[in-house]
Amino acid sequence: MAIAHVLLTEGLWYKDFVGDFSDGENRFVAGQSVAEETFEEKHTNGIVKWWNLELKDKTPDWAAKITDLPVEQIKRVAIGYGHAAPHAISWLGGGPCMQVRGAYASMAVHALNGIVGAVDNVGGTQQSNKEYTGHFPKPDDFMDEIAKEGKKHGKIDHRGRLEFPALNGGKSGGGVVTNNAADGILNADPNEIKMAIGYMNNFTFSCPQPERWERALAKIPFLVHITTNASEFSWFADILLPDTHHIAEKWGYVKTIGNGYRHVTLMQPVVEPVWEYKIDETEIPWLIAEKLAERGFSNLLDHYKTYKDPETGKEPTNEKEFALYALKYATQNLWDPAKYKGGDKFNGWKDFLKAGVWNSDPYPYRKKWGNMKTKTKKFEFYSETLKEALEKHAEKHNTTVDNVLEVCNYQARGEMAFVPHYEEPFIAGDEKEFPFIHVDHKSRLNREGRSANCTWYYDFKDVDPGDVPWHKCLGSIWQVLSL
Repeated sequence: MAIAHVLLTEGLWYKDFVGDFSDGENRFVAGQSVAEETFEEKHTNGIVKWWNLELKDKTPDWAAKITDLPVEQIKRVAIGYGHAAPHAISWLGGGPCMQVRGAYASMAVHALNGIVGAVDNVGGTQQSNKEYTGHFPKPDDFMDEIAKEGKKHGKIDHRGRLEFPALNGGKSGGGVVTNNAADGILNADPNEIKMAIGYMNNFTFSCPQPERWERALAKIPFLVHITTNASEFSWFADILLPDTHHIAEKWGYVKTIGNGYRHVTLMQPVVEPVWEYKIDETEIPWLIAEKLAERGFSNLLDHYKTYKDPETGKEPTNEKEFALYALKYATQNLWDPAKYKGGDKFNGWKDFLKAGVWNSDPYPYRKKWGNMKTKTKKFEFYSETLKEALEKHAEKHNTTVDNVLEVCNYQARGEMAFVPHYEEPFIAGDEKEFPFIHVDHKSRLNREGRSANCTWYYDFKDVDPGDVPWHKCLGSIWQVLSL
């Protein structure tokens, strides 16, 4: 917030993107409100409203007392960032947003990109071109009444409840609240989980307060885990199924972004299997469907047979064909010349398989200026998009936005709910009794909790400060000493 304050008071906003005062005079003066009609915005929405609500008092002196950073350093960084505009970036990592009050922290980090015109611009945050993978066949015609009723059940992670808006795409409950699923399981709320299949996950390692997950998994009567490396989660499994490794043992694809390009990379089996292991998302579901069909429930298998080979029209007859046909079905728009939409062009499946990757056309910078995925079609400093989403969530629960914020432990009230702003860290427990704030350690080698059970993880563990290969405990000791 202090950096944003300096950028505006020093006149360092990017005028080609943000706009300017109609008479060219900078009215952003510390402590003083500004009349909204004096500023003519271009591709942004609500910068003056944001200033009046939040920024006018958020000086470097204010921030220095909270952050312990020198005032001059805050000013120097802000001015240097402003002079680099628009080829600058304010990058959001996991730390600011993965916390109780992280939503507004993440908005604040990204808002700096808007001020300096770094959104959808060279050197700044970027969109990418479309990739054209397709959707799988819908299962609706194969769902019986039990399944249809089951879809209406409340989610075990409580997404969409008053206290968990989980807004995604403006929809209440559109996101997930993974770590809260443990509480849902423990309390049988909204229902009791009697059987579960987990694959390539390790919540008992990667989630805060993992002992909750230990109790939750121990409570599930029948648990299956599909994984390449046995993990903390695996200890609670009644059946442990070996998974294929994505590098060289399975059919699949990965979508990635880099420098405005979109890439769709094929995963394909290139080694002979040594033991019996199956692909988590295709082969194992097919085998389950076959067993259900033997018992008179053919719905799932009948649905899977609609995943036909786009080249031959042939239905899959076994799990290996299903895995291949599903991949060909999903990627047909990329390799079928008759369905070409852009990017690399192939002469069929074999050509795509040999190349191993599809690349989009280069992304045209500033393509989204004036056509962003917001309610106003602009970069929103005052977010009409968030306002509408919060109001719909409040209406869903017959309450007010202020009450939603209170229940969710946010400090904002009124119009502050719709602008980036500073929120004090949410503290659990008595600060006098334990005057530290815990920030959970993430190794540079970690991707969620999967990698921690690979031998290579410990072989390369010296990339983290204080660590030595094969000495698992040293990272924790380093943390304690640093406190």
